[in-house]
Amino acid sequence: MSRGLRVWQDMEKEQETLRAWKERVARELDRVVAFWLEHSHDQEQGGFFTCLGRDGRVYDDLKYVWLQGRQGLRAHRPPSHGGEFLLRYAQVAPPAKKCAFVLTRDGRPVKVQRTIFSECFYTMAMNELWRVTGDARYQSEAMEMMDQIVSWVREDPSGLGRPQLPGAPASESMAVPMMLLNLVEQLGEADEELAGISAELGDWCAQRILQHVQRGGQAVLENVSEDGEELSGCLGRHQNPGHALEAGWFLLRYAIRRGDAKLQAHVIDKFLLLPFHSGWDPEHGGLFYFQDADGLCPTQLEWAMKLWWPHSEAMIAFLMGYSETGDPALLRIFYQVAEYTFRRFRDPEYGEWFGYLNRDGKVALTIKGGPFKGCFHVPRCLAMCEEMLNDLLSRLAPASALSARPPPAGPARPGAE
Repeated sequence: MSRGLRVWQDMEKEQETLRAWKERVARELDRVVAFWLEHSHDQEQGGFFTCLGRDGRVYDDLKYVWLQGRQGLRAHRPPSHGGEFLLRYAQVAPPAKKCAFVLTRDGRPVKVQRTIFSECFYTMAMNELWRVTGDARYQSEAMEMMDQIVSWVREDPSGLGRPQLPGAPASESMAVPMMLLNLVEQLGEADEELAGISAELGDWCAQRILQHVQRGGQAVLENVSEDGEELSGCLGRHQNPGHALEAGWFLLRYAIRRGDAKLQAHVIDKFLLLPFHSGWDPEHGGLFYFQDADGLCPTQLEWAMKLWWPHSEAMIAFLMGYSETGDPALLRIFYQVAEYTFRRFRDPEYGEWFGYLNRDGKVALTIKGGPFKGCFHVPRCLAMCEEMLNDLLSRLAPASALSARPPPAGPARPGAE
């Protein structure tokens, strides 16, 4: 076979595989969104039910603010379902900006967390609703809450209500700067002036995430000291492969925007390939939920479980890496993760995905939503992957058109086989 014919056949095969995955992902996105549209909207009180059983029945009517905000990003029409409910009830004691973690069905606060995550997703939802509706109230809320979050993170965390006890190490979870980096990116997408103002914050977030690469570049640790050093004990050895991969594609987009090829290569090596190769279960497949950097047994009871969101983030990360570099190794890993994910998490009977599997890949919990799983990671993954697959196919199409006819095989040259 001539080299030209082989190249043409490889190109055709790649297009066929990408096209098949694009169609598969698009169908699944439709099914997932339909599940939440049918079962989650609270038509009486506003907001969304997130505690849904396998078939979509509501098993608890508590409303989790960070999931209200997350679903507001994915299913914002009509806005009254989420936006007005959040505006009216999310903040515990306005004008103070602290949001509740849990609300009753009719919006009364039940619990507050001493973190920034409810506030971050509140901000993202408000910004998205402003983009969709043009209602200035939403953007005003987004900017006020963003200022408060930055103040808590960079200046004075006392408003979170978390005391600094004398025996507790001054540590930083990777979740905080990566969440802020994602927030900065979203707020800047539709506002060039805001993008310029928040550029310094984005740089700060990226540098804080990068210092979680420890041990001479051989491990990504979930927690480090405030000055970027490894911590002692289980806290310091703790690894979360899903978080590393999610942070990886946040950083990858940051590097792409900056045109920083060196950073892009570093991110792919340390935040995509490293956590994947160390976190993939060689016996049963799938990504471990938690790991210990020294190979000791993690203390979390769920450490060996396989959860929906790390696999969703891995699909995004590796397809994005391939889209930017063309490295076939990254595409192979995308296929590996996607095949496992669709085979194990997808529910062909009722729609949506199971969230929690045992180590061997069997369903541990049949619920489709709860305090931590809502309408976010799965539809975000599917929507982003569909967009990237469409882009890849459009880029391959011109080359395919130029090679619409395979070159004639002709007589084999010596050494051509």
